[in-house]
Amino acid sequence: MGLSNMNDGSKGSGSSQETTEARATRVTDVRRRAPHRVKARKTALDLAMIWSVIGIFVILAVTAIQLASSVLIPITLAVVVGLILGLAADRLGALGIPSMLSALILTTLFAALIFFIANTLIGPLSDLAASAPTMAEKAVDRILPYLQRIKWLHITSASFRSGPMSMEALIENSSTVLSTVAARVTPAVVQTLIFFAALVLFLGSRHAIRKTLIVAFRDRARRLAAIRTFNAIEQALGFYFATASLLYAVVGISMTIIAWVGGLDMPVLWGFFAFLSSFVPFLGVAAMTTALAIAGLLTHDSLLFGLLPAAAFFAVHMVMENLVTPAVMGRRLEINPFAVFVAIIFWTWLWGAIGAMLAVPLSLIAITITSELLPQNRIQPNLPD
Repeated sequence: MGLSNMNDGSKGSGSSQETTEARATRVTDVRRRAPHRVKARKTALDLAMIWSVIGIFVILAVTAIQLASSVLIPITLAVVVGLILGLAADRLGALGIPSMLSALILTTLFAALIFFIANTLIGPLSDLAASAPTMAEKAVDRILPYLQRIKWLHITSASFRSGPMSMEALIENSSTVLSTVAARVTPAVVQTLIFFAALVLFLGSRHAIRKTLIVAFRDRARRLAAIRTFNAIEQALGFYFATASLLYAVVGISMTIIAWVGGLDMPVLWGFFAFLSSFVPFLGVAAMTTALAIAGLLTHDSLLFGLLPAAAFFAVHMVMENLVTPAVMGRRLEINPFAVFVAIIFWTWLWGAIGAMLAVPLSLIAITITSELLPQNRIQPNLPD
């Protein structure tokens, strides 16, 4: 009996030794197969090469975006509008409506809204175009005394009666302007068709696109981060445009009242332009204030009364942007003003007026992606008392 126990003990010790040796062998094999990472210190030349490659890539990307603007503008606009209408599409889907049918319904309503706005503006814009020569002559008569005081400009009353600045020359050159506008009509129609087709297809296949992008990530953590990012983008855009539309509608109504009280023609048109320009920070309010100042000076003989509509609109807009909007939106969609200004200048240079309107939505998308993907728990330094 004692002999058998000894044999068992010797076998147990031998098996444990073999197990230890097998583990050591496996660890050695794993270490041999694993790639050896050698940390090499990068020199200044290596860093310069890395940043040069990044800079070349950015330049080529910007050039490609600008060259393909005729296609990328309607597609990007369709994606942004589709993300905004995503919540409404989900509500229709919850009612049992198929995704493609809900996409057609929302796109039709959006097109009807645009057609209604355009049809409403045709009358005032036609009247404005018809009275443009009279307004131009009146503007020359009002501005000429101020320009004559600036001696180095060498401007006299004859400057607007003969030469390239005369009304006759402007009327003669109107055919060139009309031909340029007509040449741009066909691309605009094609881009409009691309926009509505892309909007329908994006809204109809939005969930399939999300699923494809999410499945492209391998591990579960990244897939969850992608899901959170998509949801955050849709919520941020939907909340921003719903809130901004209500706030800027108040600005438009206030501008309509200001234009009516200030004696300006077509106050409803001024209110609509105030509403639309408010979606372009900085540049929109600057252009609107300048236009109101010119219109007021052309309408009133007094300089003070002429500038009152522009001053009233600027005051209303400043109160709305600096007090009401932060109080309603809070810190949820806080964006650096300098970053917004740079984004507006960049996208305006790249894509024109449409780029200026897309600057804020694209900035919101970039900020949402950054806030969702970057780690939130950062080590805070110990600041001195």
